[in-house]
Amino acid sequence: MTMRSLLFVPGDRPERFDKASACGADAVIIDLEDSVDHTNKDRARDAVVAYGQSPRSSRLFVRINPLTSQYFPEDLLAVRKTEPDGVVLPKCEGAETVERLAAQLRDVGCDRTPILPIATETPMAIFRLGTFEKVREYLFGLTWGAEDLPAAIGATTSREPDGRYTAPYELVRSLALFAAHAAGVAAIETVYPDMRDLDGLKAYAERGRRDGFTGMMAIHPGQVAIINEAFTPSMDEIAHARAVVQAFKENPQVGVVNLDGRMLDLPHLKAAQAILAAGRIAD
Repeated sequence: MTMRSLLFVPGDRPERFDKASACGADAVIIDLEDSVDHTNKDRARDAVVAYGQSPRSSRLFVRINPLTSQYFPEDLLAVRKTEPDGVVLPKCEGAETVERLAAQLRDVGCDRTPILPIATETPMAIFRLGTFEKVREYLFGLTWGAEDLPAAIGATTSREPDGRYTAPYELVRSLALFAAHAAGVAAIETVYPDMRDLDGLKAYAERGRRDGFTGMMAIHPGQVAIINEAFTPSMDEIAHARAVVQAFKENPQVGVVNLDGRMLDLPHLKAAQAILAAGRIAD
């Protein structure tokens, strides 16, 4: 599954589900966790099940509550009835948490449902980012978060006044990015929280793709088109990538080729192939 945009929708707001599905997001994440008050958890599960059992116009993920929470057993039953395209796992602390969820999914007959961990929401999780390669068979991808972690350690914010991450959270972002690629799964950038700042969102999403993220989560339908554009290679990029791939095809016995006066080696070929894949180009 190639996904540029994954849009969160609160599970207790079913009137928003169809609008979310129609906005162009590659996947909709219906949330049973942080955006749903504890008094509305049952209502949200019922809404997810009802929506999941109806015809879908986009891929559907469900963010469950943490495995250690009192809400998880009922969430698991809702997942079984919904049969979503993926499960978003919050408060994940490495491969062990993924293995526990995978076992629970097997027990309810959802053993082929891929898992998208939010991999940086506790201090311990940071030290277990290198373990996801062990459970890559269960994963859709890997994403991170910049809200729960500062709260967990008593930090006042994860951002500078201009919106940039402070040094500790830049480190966390980088480690999560490399953890996803080390595991060989999609690297999903976290949300941009200011729904009104579309220029800031554009810059943030473009930076994410530049740095190696393959997609991004959204919190409002108005963010989706900008994210999709940022994570879709331009026609010029695709044309150049095709030329790089062709140059190596024409010189299969060498590790370095000359293209328009530039010397290109195998990392350039790999980057070109990634661009073609991101552009859904078969080459």
